Amino acid sequence: MKALKRLIARAVRKEEGITGLETAIILIAFVVVATVFAFVVLTTGVFSAERGKETVYAGLRKARGTMEMRGGVVVTASGTPLTIDIFQFTVATTAGGESIPLDPAGVTNRTVIAYRDEDTVDNDVVYTITNIVGDGDTLLEPGELLLITIDRATGIADERTGLAPDLTPNERFTFEIQTPVGATLDVTRQIPGEFQIVMQLH
Repeated sequence: MKALKRLIARAVRKEEGITGLETAIILIAFVVVATVFAFVVLTTGVFSAERGKETVYAGLRKARGTMEMRGGVVVTASGTPLTIDIFQFTVATTAGGESIPLDPAGVTNRTVIAYRDEDTVDNDVVYTITNIVGDGDTLLEPGELLLITIDRATGIADERTGLAPDLTPNERFTFEIQTPVGATLDVTRQIPGEFQIVMQLH
C-alpha cells in the first residue's frame, strides 16, 4: 500500500527524467547545426579569398600591360606657310611589362589611339608602326622600341566634320593611347609659337 502511495505521489508531482536517447538526439542536432554553420562560414571565406585573388591578379595584369613613351613627340611641317604634317613618337613597355599588340590593321584586341584638341575629336586615329629595336612584328614586347607615325591629313579626321585638324601656334593637342590591357597613356603637347620644319615637343 505504501508503494502504491509513493507511485501516486510521483505521478502527481510529474517527476520525469530525460533519457539517454533524447540526450543523444539533442547532441546530434547541435553537431549538425554547428557543422552546417562551419561549412557556410568556410565556403564564404574561400569564395571571398578567391575573389580577392582574382582582383589582385587583374590589377597586376593591368599594371604589367602598360606602355610608356621614350623621348618626345617629333612634329614635322612642310609647305608655305608651314603646315604640320606628321606626328612621331616612340613607345616601349614598362619595366616587367607584358607584350602589347600594336597592329594598326587589327580588328579585335588592338591598341586604339584617340586624338583631341580644342576643335577636333577622333576616337580611332590611323597610324603606322616602324620597328626601331625589335623583331619586325607589330607586337610590342619587353626590350623593344617601336615608332608610331600619324599623318595629320590622312590619319586624323574629326568625327563631326570629317576634316583633319588645323593646328595653329600655341595650340595644345592630346593623343590617348588605349591598349587592350593596361592603363591609358596620355600624350599631351603644345605646338610652339613659331613653326619649324622639325619640332621636338617635350
